[in-house]
Amino acid sequence: MITTSVAEAAEYLTQGKVLAYPTEAVWGLGCDPFNEHAFLEILRLKQRPIEKGVILLASHINQVEHLLQNLQPAVREQIIETWTNRTLNDRATTWLLPTDEHIPTWIKGDHPKVAVRVTTHPLCVALCNAFNGFIVSTSANPAGLEPARSLQDANQYFNFEINYLNGDLGLGTEPSKILDAESGNIIRA
Repeated sequence: MITTSVAEAAEYLTQGKVLAYPTEAVWGLGCDPFNEHAFLEILRLKQRPIEKGVILLASHINQVEHLLQNLQPAVREQIIETWTNRTLNDRATTWLLPTDEHIPTWIKGDHPKVAVRVTTHPLCVALCNAFNGFIVSTSANPAGLEPARSLQDANQYFNFEINYLNGDLGLGTEPSKILDAESGNIIRA
């Protein structure tokens, strides 16, 4: 099913369905992060091992505030700065943050931290707001293949096994960079 309705797409997520949607630079696959069945369906579609973990995508800092509380104030400010003070053509930043009891273990895989991005992409912001929380975000492609850059690319990979929220990609040309909040290490440049 293809829709342009954010409310309809959020309802798909609530119903435990997998959704393909445009992000800042590539198409993503998403689901309710608390629905293990939907999450495992994403892994099956991507042929991705659970050990790798996935990114959580939020529309506002308050959706992930609980994950920032144990960080040093300067680190916390740096993270918030990368999430809120960027233009639409700046590359998005995902941060590895200390996890807590609110994050399902399957989201982080074998990692002690959870990957989180607060987006400024208007469609993703609207989707997370309509869903009323953060969602899973992993590139829309089977493992080893290039991420989808259009609805047609995503549909070629997944046919009509999933639902699609049609819209425009952001102005980014590369997937988000990934930084470790505690060590400052660059995980993906």
